[in-house]
Amino acid sequence: NHTKVTEFILVGFKSHPGSQLLLSVLFSTTYLVTVVGNACVILIIRMDSKLHTPMYFFLENLSVLDICYSSVITPKAALTFLLGRRIISYNGCASQMFFFSLFGTTEAFFLAVMAYDRFTAICNPLLYQIIMNKRLCVFMVMGSYLSGCINCAIQTGFTFSLSFCGPKEIEHFFCDVPAVMHASCSDTLVNEIVMLAVCGSIIVSTALVVFISYGYIIITIVQMPSAESRHKAFSTCSSHMLAITLFFGTVFFMYAQPGATSSPEKSNAISILYTIVIPMLNPFIYILRNKEIKVSLKKQLKR
Repeated sequence: NHTKVTEFILVGFKSHPGSQLLLSVLFSTTYLVTVVGNACVILIIRMDSKLHTPMYFFLENLSVLDICYSSVITPKAALTFLLGRRIISYNGCASQMFFFSLFGTTEAFFLAVMAYDRFTAICNPLLYQIIMNKRLCVFMVMGSYLSGCINCAIQTGFTFSLSFCGPKEIEHFFCDVPAVMHASCSDTLVNEIVMLAVCGSIIVSTALVVFISYGYIIITIVQMPSAESRHKAFSTCSSHMLAITLFFGTVFFMYAQPGATSSPEKSNAISILYTIVIPMLNPFIYILRNKEIKVSLKKQLKR
């Protein structure tokens, strides 16, 4: 019975000791870059009053979220590879799944909120300050976290209501929902349906907000009279569009299609992208492709 389980074994990335050490170094380096990069974005926005706008308010919160998101997975994975100790406690596994689902879901809603913010700024510039007031911005951030809490409570509750027997091995490097379900000896049909229904609805609804927002944005940009205006508007949105493509592309293949639990090797590879690589890349995407942040960064370095 699942109540008697005290620990699981994470068996993702089976390889010889040399490779394990290399993976530990890579994961640790990636985590360090993620924390430093996102912390830099937060500091740049905090220290420059010109960046105290709704767009950068959401970007600052996204950077905080990416640090938390990566911290749930990467340090434990790096330590596992370094020490070769693949054991994670039952409560530790449940906690990891809870916070991973919380931050992952919240990030999906954040990206949708940021798309709506860019839609308002470009398609309704005269009403932007009125529509995107401080109260609405805070409400959107809190709503994103609330949605994340609801999803993680459902996913964690359903998954850990299953029974686990046998070797209790999780074919993954962290306690992801499909991987833990795969390790159960219970019938997981209901759980898979719930995961597809809940995660699918979240991904589809947030992706729809993004696509509709950027559909209107593209139409508005094309209709702009000057090439300079079109270039400025597009450069403002291009970094966000790249971040959206990376995030939604990977999570769709993991959670919004049937058979998501059937290929552990594919799950491990794709999971590295949205749990480790994307949080690391986001600061570079926004810094390198955002003129205002680059100007602010140069000012801070001169000081």
